[in-house]
Amino acid sequence: MLIPGPDTRVVELRVHGVQGTTPQSLVDAVAAVDVAGDGLGRIVRPADRLRRPGPGPVLQAEGRPVTRVVEGYVWGAMTSGGWAKATWAVLFPFSLANVAHWMLPPVPDRNTAAHLLGIGLRSLLRLAALLLTVLLVAQTAVVTLDLLAAQCLAPGAACLADVVPASVRTVPWLRTAVGLAPIALLVFVLARLSTVDWRIDRPEPGDEAEASVLPGAHVATDPDTPALRALHVVAALGATTVVALGGPLGPIVAPGGHGAAITVAWVLGLVLVAVSALGVMLLDDPTGGAPHRGGRWLRAAVGRKRRRGLMLGSGALLVAAAVLVERLPTRMPGVDVGVQVLAALLVLVCVLFGLLLVPAALLARPAWAAQPRELRPWAGGWMAAPVLVLAGLLGGGFGAGVALTTRWLLGGGLPLPIGYGYITLLWGVAGVLGLVAGVLVLTTTGMVRWSSLRRDKEWGREASLLHSGRARDVKQASKAWWWARWERNHGHHVVLILAAVLVAGAVPAIALRLRQIEPAAWTRPFSAFGVVVLGLLAVTLLRAVWLAARRPQSGRRLGIIADIASFWPREAHPVVPPCYALKVVPELVARTREHLQDRGTRVVLTGHSQGSLLVAVAAARLLETLPPEDRERVGLLTAGSQLQWAYPRAFPAVVPHSSLAALAGGLDGRWRALCRGTDPLGGAVTTWGRQVFDGMLLGVGYLPDGTEGALPPAVRGPNGALVLGGDHWLPDPARGPFPGRRWASGVCGHTDYTADPEWDRAVAIAAGLSRVDSPEAPANGAMPALPTARRATIPQDLLKPLPQTSEPHSP
Repeated sequence: MLIPGPDTRVVELRVHGVQGTTPQSLVDAVAAVDVAGDGLGRIVRPADRLRRPGPGPVLQAEGRPVTRVVEGYVWGAMTSGGWAKATWAVLFPFSLANVAHWMLPPVPDRNTAAHLLGIGLRSLLRLAALLLTVLLVAQTAVVTLDLLAAQCLAPGAACLADVVPASVRTVPWLRTAVGLAPIALLVFVLARLSTVDWRIDRPEPGDEAEASVLPGAHVATDPDTPALRALHVVAALGATTVVALGGPLGPIVAPGGHGAAITVAWVLGLVLVAVSALGVMLLDDPTGGAPHRGGRWLRAAVGRKRRRGLMLGSGALLVAAAVLVERLPTRMPGVDVGVQVLAALLVLVCVLFGLLLVPAALLARPAWAAQPRELRPWAGGWMAAPVLVLAGLLGGGFGAGVALTTRWLLGGGLPLPIGYGYITLLWGVAGVLGLVAGVLVLTTTGMVRWSSLRRDKEWGREASLLHSGRARDVKQASKAWWWARWERNHGHHVVLILAAVLVAGAVPAIALRLRQIEPAAWTRPFSAFGVVVLGLLAVTLLRAVWLAARRPQSGRRLGIIADIASFWPREAHPVVPPCYALKVVPELVARTREHLQDRGTRVVLTGHSQGSLLVAVAAARLLETLPPEDRERVGLLTAGSQLQWAYPRAFPAVVPHSSLAALAGGLDGRWRALCRGTDPLGGAVTTWGRQVFDGMLLGVGYLPDGTEGALPPAVRGPNGALVLGGDHWLPDPARGPFPGRRWASGVCGHTDYTADPEWDRAVAIAAGLSRVDSPEAPANGAMPALPTARRATIPQDLLKPLPQTSEPHSP
């Protein structure tokens, strides 16, 4: 611990979470002004009545007042606001495929089999992502080329007869242009969206980034992105050409030179699709930021000029196809076959990916075999497979839902492709199974809840210890603890159940289609229900996009999903939102370095929820680049964080448990985590295996030197918090109100961490200006109502010997 001098000051740099916030709320002030930033990443401070930035409240450290500057980094504008960002929700399946890449298990060193499996898995992921893009284009062709241009605008058709006269319907190339122009526009929009990126000066990652053991070391720009973008555009345009000229089974038959030209254009379209598929599979950059890795020869071959030439050539081929098809037929069978072929290929790729992921996860298992179950990766490291399945089925379902909605808007009498009948059956069966699964989950939850109540507060022992002597708070907190633990421990099971339900619906639909069996009459209710489900899926998503663009509050709620998906750089799919971490983290590092130029300044990076991951990665970058004397002036405070129960378990190769241990050791006790058992989204960070015994909270966690081991019993803080290792467990409802502090009544859960007086104490400890066991006065100025020793009284019925009561887990 460092003794503060007269020139000592603490800069508290706050970063908000996924739900976004206002600058005023972030810095706990009635007014806030920008002091730095570019409008997307804003550095704000509290302001006075004249809108001048001012310091924050004085920080008490060992009884000494220390000047504190409160700054906030606001990044919500990167993921929400306006039509452009709201439209990303439509492309959510692309984001899921991209997230699946980052969920792959780690590749052990010097293991050839694991290395080859990793290459194969990354190749299959990129191929699946390409198929998702082409499937979106093909399903757009169902709407524009088949339903609208070929059927609705056909000469003599009753569809839109009052809007489009018969004389217009017979104009050469008009229907072809109406069918192909929206597809070309869609491909152009996808290409433009994939070029959106944040502009920031940052050093390119090199070998030292690869060797890093700290969290988020490989979250960096992927050099493959420009090549991937070009290949996706080429594949989309090539597939559109093939569909317009007859479909994947063969070109349109025409006499003479006209037929030969159609055949040549059709073959060129197939070649473009095949070359694009081969290209995305050969691109390989496992770290996301090392230009010398695999695929460098392909990136060199597909340079900037060649990429432009390929995309322009693909566009010219589509124009030629439009010229060759002067008059569309009344049906486009090639569209139906194209969608079915793409869906079959996507299913095949997902099955191969899931099969290859099994041995890859088994080979990676030694990395976490010694860890407690509550710290091991979800689904044994196999979680990427159900996420990819969800991406494929949601992408196909959304396209089918748009087609069904369009047919209803056009009058409802237009026939859909044959394959869509099986898709409606798939979603009908999945919908019924989903309802059954929902009932079973609710029933199981109720039974477990009833059983836990009969076992006399077994779930609330830590809550009873925190709220000792306050019977009303114990009852309220115990209930909230139970529900929060249930959500944290079983949230990933919802994803697994959803994927299993969709797969269960897909199996009979695929089996019937492969055997070319018409669905029986008794399956019609399922198909009808599937039509309803798909229609609701399309309408709900489009309505959400509309509300997100028109109403900022709705946009913020929709942005929660986008915020989580947009953290990860473009790897498997180029048409995903730009990674805001590539902008936020370097700017946080730069701002911290700027403050550290003053030798009397200590910087504490504080992050709430998703912001905790951002500040943890920023702290890791600072530890790697700062000299030792400056590292001692950097601290880390996380609140409501998912850095234990979610990120290391969902992304074991990027945020492994060992990297968090290394970060804790590098900070030497200056990493503090505020935790509430009532928080369903946040949890413990530096401790696990907790149990209450003989009135003490015990557990295992990170030691100051970065190793792991048993911790001393928790110390009672001056305001009722229990400090075990680096975790500060806050009583919720809080003990108070406290004079001079904002009061938040009731159970706060995931919100209002800064309102608790333990926040200031944790900041002082993270700054290295105070000790955990320092005898400080409580925030209300009176002596604490609870003993400050390690022992605390709890109800007599809870003093019986207990088994370990760590948070419930599942394999």
